[in-house]
Amino acid sequence: MIPTVAIVAPGSMGAGVGRRLTDNNVMVLTSLAGRSAASAKRATDAGMQAVEDAALAKADFLLSIVPPGEALSLAQRLAPVLAAADRKPVYVDCNAISPPTLLKVAETIKPTGCAFVGAGIIGPPPKPRSNNTKFYAAGPFAKNFAALNDHGLIVRVLDGPLTAAAALKMSYAGITKGFTALGASMMLAATRGGSAEALKAELAESQPHLLAFLGQSVPGMYGKAYRWVAELDEISGFVGADYDENAMLSAAARFYERMATDQAGEKKEIAALDRFLGRSKR
Repeated sequence: MIPTVAIVAPGSMGAGVGRRLTDNNVMVLTSLAGRSAASAKRATDAGMQAVEDAALAKADFLLSIVPPGEALSLAQRLAPVLAAADRKPVYVDCNAISPPTLLKVAETIKPTGCAFVGAGIIGPPPKPRSNNTKFYAAGPFAKNFAALNDHGLIVRVLDGPLTAAAALKMSYAGITKGFTALGASMMLAATRGGSAEALKAELAESQPHLLAFLGQSVPGMYGKAYRWVAELDEISGFVGADYDENAMLSAAARFYERMATDQAGEKKEIAALDRFLGRSKR
C-alpha cells in the first residue's frame, strides 16, 4: 500500500519533501492554518492538499517540519486532535532541535497514543532527481518511518536512543553553521582592520577549499539567518552550559540575529561580505 503523509508546514523544506513524495504518487496533506500566501502557493505547487487539523490524523505519517522554535508549540496544538482521532499516525519530529527539546515534544505526543520518531534532516530541500537530502531517524518506531524509502525519501535508521538523530543534527549543523558564522565574522573583522584583500589572498593560496566553502555558505546564509538564530540556540543548549563551547555557539546565534537585522535593513555588513567574496563592485 502507498501511505498517506501529512507535512506541517509547507515551508521551503516541507514543500520540497512534499513534492518528492507526490512525485512518487504519495498523497500529501498539509495545514495552512496561519500560513502566508507564499506557503499556500508552495503547497499547491508541490501537489500537497490543504486540510483541517483533524484530517491530518488520517495520514499514516505526520512529519513536523517547522522552525526549531515552533516544534513544541506545533505538538501542543496537534495533541488534542491526535488524542481524539480513532486512527493514529506515526508522529515524526524532523526539526533542528536539541535532545532535551525533542524529549519535551515526545512527552507532549505520548498521551495521544501516536507512535513517535525523533528525526533530523541533513541537506537542502530536495529537488527532482537529487539525492543529497537525508532523514536520520531514531527510536523504536524509526523502522516504520523507513518505509518511506520506498516512496522517494532517503531515511537512515540510527541505533541508540530516541534522541540520537537530534544529536546528529545538532552536531552536524553546529559544524556547518557554526563555521559559517566564524568565517563570516573574520571576514568582517579583516575588513574593519584593513586586511581583507590579504586575508582572501592567503585563503586562496593556502586554504582554497575553505574559501570555496565560505564562498557558498556565507551568501547562502543571508536569507536564512533569521531561521538559524533559534537553531544555534538549540545547538548551544545541546553542547551544555558546563562547557565553554556553549558560549561560542550562543555567540553564533547572536551573529545570525545581527545578520538577519542587516538583511532586513541597510545590508551594510552583507555588502562588506559580498565585497570580500568578489560578489559586488566596490
